[in-house]
Amino acid sequence: MRRMVAETRLHPADLILPAFVREGVSEPVPIAAMPGVVQHTRDTLKKAAAEAVAAGISGIMLFGVPEEEKKDALGTAGTDPEGILQVALRDVRAEVGDELLVMSDLCLDEFTDHGHCGVLDAQGRVDNDATLERYAEMAQVQADAGAHVVGPSGMMDGQIGVVRDALDQIGREDVAILAYTAKYASAFYGPFREAVGSSLQGDRKTYQQDAANAREALREVALDLEEGADMVMVKPAGPYLDILARVADAVDVPVAAYQISGEYSMIEAAAEKGWIDRDRAILETLTGIKRAGARNILTYWATEVARTLR
Repeated sequence: MRRMVAETRLHPADLILPAFVREGVSEPVPIAAMPGVVQHTRDTLKKAAAEAVAAGISGIMLFGVPEEEKKDALGTAGTDPEGILQVALRDVRAEVGDELLVMSDLCLDEFTDHGHCGVLDAQGRVDNDATLERYAEMAQVQADAGAHVVGPSGMMDGQIGVVRDALDQIGREDVAILAYTAKYASAFYGPFREAVGSSLQGDRKTYQQDAANAREALREVALDLEEGADMVMVKPAGPYLDILARVADAVDVPVAAYQISGEYSMIEAAAEKGWIDRDRAILETLTGIKRAGARNILTYWATEVARTLR
């Protein structure tokens, strides 16, 4: 009876798998703060992509982890055609073709020696406009490497318009933009910093949103849509279901939500101690995110959950 009258249903196509690929490793590297998640080698990433196709999920979002000595103030490894993220994009496209949407994180934080999402000025502040120039180059390089979708996640003002123009300039109108529209300065990003080997000192409160603000998210949505976003995202998901619901009600484009590392780690840690039923908790949180209005959900459980739904 519950199944028959359920108002919200999860489907494998709702899910997108975030995946990390690390340069210079011969074996997957476990992420201590995210049990069950690894920094992939190029070969294991291709295997994960093939498994995602078999499970029926819609996409894979790639994050590159360069060798430490390749990080610099401008994040140049992020725009090197032979950088780890671009190499991984080519690998995955060669493996799965168009059977899976291959998405790329468009941000500098993994590649900078200071760990911020943009270029810093002489006072150590993020220089919005200088960063946009780097994002334009990243968009073109990632498109050339095979990305179906780019995900500008740095929360710079004007980033969507600059990325759209950059893609159009090289004739890549077919590459879609998933805008990280409402990305909050959250305490729940902690495990992700380990996942990407972040060098961040301090915080990102000057360019990510304040947890206290809701209307601000709607202003950001309007700006991103005006600049050419094809899809918009709310991040994190669980602590911001009210924001997700308001955004979903306000727009007529697909809305995604990112169930981030801290959300994942809390459930895995509590389940490991026997405090909660792991599988039920995973499905309950994902159902809540979809119920709030997400068309698609980025979650580290994407492939696992999709297999149970088929």
